Amino acid sequence: MRTLDEGDTVDPWRRRSRRTRRQMPLWQELPLLLIVAFCLAVLIRTFLLQAFFIPSGSMEDTLLVNDRVLVNKVVYDTRDPQRGEVVVFRGTDRWVPQVESGPAPGLAERFGRTVGDLIGYGRPGEKDFIKRVIGLPGDRVQCCDEQGRVTVNGVPLDESYVLRDSPLDLPPNPQECRSRRFDEVVVPPGQIFVLGDHRLVSQDARCQGPVPIDNVVGRAFMVVWPSDRWASLSIPDTFVGISSPAAVSGDVPAPIRTTTGGGVVLLVPIATVASVLARSRRSLHARRRRLLP
Repeated sequence: MRTLDEGDTVDPWRRRSRRTRRQMPLWQELPLLLIVAFCLAVLIRTFLLQAFFIPSGSMEDTLLVNDRVLVNKVVYDTRDPQRGEVVVFRGTDRWVPQVESGPAPGLAERFGRTVGDLIGYGRPGEKDFIKRVIGLPGDRVQCCDEQGRVTVNGVPLDESYVLRDSPLDLPPNPQECRSRRFDEVVVPPGQIFVLGDHRLVSQDARCQGPVPIDNVVGRAFMVVWPSDRWASLSIPDTFVGISSPAAVSGDVPAPIRTTTGGGVVLLVPIATVASVLARSRRSLHARRRRLLP
């Protein structure tokens, strides 16, 4: 403690606290905020959400070329895929790449692709596909019944989302996906049977085989671009009531299901982060109040 000529008494500790409360200049704060925002975007893309660009018409008219969809990458950490969900996955060696590979990109091009991928404008990988889950492990999937419908465990699917189906008059051919008809497939353990909604052009499990669940990147749950096509990708009612594989054949156990939806799984880490930030902000305000003279 010391006394000034004017008679004011100043605590040196308070003077130091005033100096620490000075705000950072904007030219320093803005780059820092941009770096933090970029790091958060990378973390979210890697572990929580990713925007995917639709390069082909295999899912029309549910998804159109150049649509952007949001994919939940954590939902299948707690449960397996369900029938009717739209999923993004990496194709096996049997799956023909839907994006032609070119020469190895340079550093600038790789950086541009990364930034584009973060905001949903990047091109998909050669083996990235998006299809609808039709059969689960142990399911018996075939086409067609008397009305030309796909059946799962003997239950026909009224697929209102399929607007352009493959012709019935072509004989089944396991080497190509031109025919609507295909022989009964028993989905192997740990794999799923997927089809595109535009059966006329979709190259899918009819000719390229089931997909390992481990290859699934996540569930596409929303169309986010263009803005006039905002919509959720829900499970159609036609999949309600299909018997589990165990009910059809006792040699394959039914897949494990939980009632936890993708939104709940996604909101938990976001809510946790928000809570931590809120507590930190309240703590900071409290310290500032104590520092006031």
